[in-house]
Amino acid sequence: MSATIPIWWNGNRTRVPWYPPLGDDTYADVCVVGLGLAGVTTAYLLARAGKTVVAIDDDGVACGETGRTTAHITAVLDDRYYALERLHGLHAARLAAESHVAAIDRIEAIASAEDIECEFERVDGYLLGPGELLDRELAACHRAGFTDVERVPLRGNALRFPRQAQFDPVAYIEGLARAVVRDGGRLYGGTHAVEMSGGTTGRVVTDKGHVITAGAVVVATGSPVNDVVTMHTKQAAYRTYVIAMPLTEPIEPALYWDTATPYHYARMHQNMLIVGGGDHKTGQADNAADRYAAIERWAREQFPGTGPVEYRWSGQILEPVDGLAFIGPNPGVVPNIYVATGDSGNGMTYGTIAGMLLTDLIMCRENPWAKLYDPARLSLRSGVEYARENLNVAGQYARWITPGEVPTVAHIAKGAGAVIRKGITKIAAYRDEKGKMHECSAVCPHLYCIVDWNSTEKTWDCPCHGSRFDPYGKVINGPAVTDLEPLS
Repeated sequence: MSATIPIWWNGNRTRVPWYPPLGDDTYADVCVVGLGLAGVTTAYLLARAGKTVVAIDDDGVACGETGRTTAHITAVLDDRYYALERLHGLHAARLAAESHVAAIDRIEAIASAEDIECEFERVDGYLLGPGELLDRELAACHRAGFTDVERVPLRGNALRFPRQAQFDPVAYIEGLARAVVRDGGRLYGGTHAVEMSGGTTGRVVTDKGHVITAGAVVVATGSPVNDVVTMHTKQAAYRTYVIAMPLTEPIEPALYWDTATPYHYARMHQNMLIVGGGDHKTGQADNAADRYAAIERWAREQFPGTGPVEYRWSGQILEPVDGLAFIGPNPGVVPNIYVATGDSGNGMTYGTIAGMLLTDLIMCRENPWAKLYDPARLSLRSGVEYARENLNVAGQYARWITPGEVPTVAHIAKGAGAVIRKGITKIAAYRDEKGKMHECSAVCPHLYCIVDWNSTEKTWDCPCHGSRFDPYGKVINGPAVTDLEPLS
């Protein structure tokens, strides 16, 4: 079986020097929750601006979804520019294009200034698809300011986007984290936040009872763990699948995407071809083997010179209903708490935009993108998508009244899990490799959906808002901040 780890984690990496887990109450100008790209970029830019920064994470630097990305650094958004223009207007589409181009430039500038050996490289990007769709997108791109985008006869039909980029995301973020420490920032691994609040003075409370007091709190946890309902009605969690295989024939480094449903994406790293796709809503499918196989078939059709699959993994993305990320003040009347979410598969640029925009907001500086990415925005033109996603969520509550997946725990094999029914209760039951049973409530503590077993990742995944838990019920992805309730 191929390795089920991201290619970035292969071999021994030099780890960022850690402060120990937070042990005492502390104060900072800004507390950042989350050490993915958005959180560490925000911490880096704020520290460079002279702010005292404390950044915490359940695990460590890039140990979440940032470490699972395929690291396309691109202004080519998963939601087409003609769709953004329809939903938000031409001026907004131009601002979106401008912000993503600026993010690519900022990553390049930081990697150079900090001498981060992350293999940053400018490459062309190619959008593959039917001619009529590409013509429509080409016109929208030109209106948005991408005057150098052109049609090319690559693999039938394609648009070429010059000066996109790629890099090793883990090496880059580790370099950023070292710079944060150098500039006086404090990073705490193994520190789980259970309560975050804004106000005149912000507070972050950990599961150990320690309190971080700060002038501002930034929640950069992918799915915002400080918000119970509002933000989660505006976006949906999806799993996406990735394989990597050696190239037996040289290929010019480039980024590729298509317009299929589900879509595909590809790039090169050293002598490996990295291909992803097969997306589905988190917790609403358990057929990863079929999806990996479909991605491999597409990859071999498009890139015949490839060897056997050596790596495979999956990641989680958050799809906003109106095509744009949510970056800025948390919706509500309480000030000084900020969120960055809704990456829509463009986490490298959106994470960098988050650092730039949130730094400006906290420093009370004007930023032309603030309204565009405002988490409180409403788009009436995205109402159909909003209704579709939330009706899908409502339908998941029917799992409360369905039978168990197996009659009893005796039907669960070693290394497997299943949801079973005991009277009116649903139980998430996992049998470990030694045969011991572990049972906890199957009810997600976020908004009480019934979780589903992910047999490939060996996790319990919530089909409503994307919370994920390890086989024993420990939370590993928000929006839930607490574990599945253990049972005797």
